[in-house]
Amino acid sequence: MSIIRQGSLFDIQELYDLEPTQRFEAIFSAIDIEPIFAVVTKKSRFGRPVDLNYAAMIYSLVARISERIPFIKDLVKRLKNDMIFRLDCGFLVSDSVPSEAAYSRIVTIISESNVLEKVQETLLHQAITEGFITDDTVAIDATHFLAKDQAPPKEEQPKQEPKKRGRKSKEEREQWLVEKAEREANLPLFEKKIEEQLDVPLAELRAEIPQAPEWGVKKNSEGKNVFWYGYKAHLAVGTTSQYILQSLLSSANLNDGKAAIPLLKGIHERVTLSSLRYETMDAGYDYEPIYTQIHRMGHQAVIAYNKRNEPEPIGFDKHFAPTCVREHSYRYDSFDSKYETLKYTRPKECEDCPLANDGLCQKVYKVKITTDLRKYTAPARGSKAWKKIFKRRTAVERVNAYLKEYFQLNNVRYRTGKRAKVHFDLVTLVYNASKLAADRLNLMLNQQQAA
Repeated sequence: MSIIRQGSLFDIQELYDLEPTQRFEAIFSAIDIEPIFAVVTKKSRFGRPVDLNYAAMIYSLVARISERIPFIKDLVKRLKNDMIFRLDCGFLVSDSVPSEAAYSRIVTIISESNVLEKVQETLLHQAITEGFITDDTVAIDATHFLAKDQAPPKEEQPKQEPKKRGRKSKEEREQWLVEKAEREANLPLFEKKIEEQLDVPLAELRAEIPQAPEWGVKKNSEGKNVFWYGYKAHLAVGTTSQYILQSLLSSANLNDGKAAIPLLKGIHERVTLSSLRYETMDAGYDYEPIYTQIHRMGHQAVIAYNKRNEPEPIGFDKHFAPTCVREHSYRYDSFDSKYETLKYTRPKECEDCPLANDGLCQKVYKVKITTDLRKYTAPARGSKAWKKIFKRRTAVERVNAYLKEYFQLNNVRYRTGKRAKVHFDLVTLVYNASKLAADRLNLMLNQQQAA
């Protein structure tokens, strides 16, 4: 293989610079297609024709992501005109090239199951077993991408009746509170408050996520609102290995924070990685239930603080470290995991302070993180250790860019959320398979260099 002649290790992009046959072989070998094959294989003699090579069709869908082929019709055309590509995908010379309708049927069948999630789980388990995933930190973030369909016109909201002025009577207020509670109880799960997700099983959470294309809004670098019609991709990425450990597709209007708990529960229940200790996120995820879920997992949250018009704390600095009488911040020293306690030591400025000898400035200050999981994190907010872990969050932003640039995340061509999810799951699966293929080739290169 040409990769053996290279003098240095390579990444995914260099994997894609290999000859197609070598690249396909490396990527295909990382994906166990047997569960997908079992789902799409014809079960009876009725219905669609039986002379299709379903295994090769599955591989060709993977190759479509790898080769950045935009449309299924282009994939069919490539299979008809490129014999080598057809053979690389596993088709025999005697096999007929499937039609666009045949591919559409396969995508529909896959969309009715969660088989791609199971294959992804198997791939991650294999990567962990082979020692390629040893992360201690997971970064979580979301990115938006457009639906290719034309956005529907915005519906005009009916004019509401003017509210009655004056205070409600006691009876009217009680009736209003009852009606409000009933409305909130009947809301879909992801329209309720985030804390409602804490005790819901993972399977139900994933089943309830809205997936239809919708209007979304975000602020750009200039602070102005930018609207788009489509979806959001929510990713949990290992910050060192840069494997996608969990992923979700949702409607564009879903708040980023409402996808965090399903991702965290997925990591806890489906990723057997004992080295994990931290989850890092930006200020859009600064919600108390997210800290609670991370604490239940036995991990630590490293999430940027969102002030939300809260008053300045008295006796503490902006990072919630205690301050002395002269308002010097105590220094974070260590975290006692047994008692879940942060230890702070006296500020340097207090060494020569006369108040220290008078007992007005204590030498050591301890606080349990369970006092307020949002304010007291381990390591402590503002410390060098906290900042170092938070910087690792950029890993998920890089993966988002990879998926859009090289893996066709920006090229969803399906009209329904279920079929769009098939495309999204294939994108994340091919990305992880490419990572595993590159890691295996790097390992082989290292072993040959050592020999």
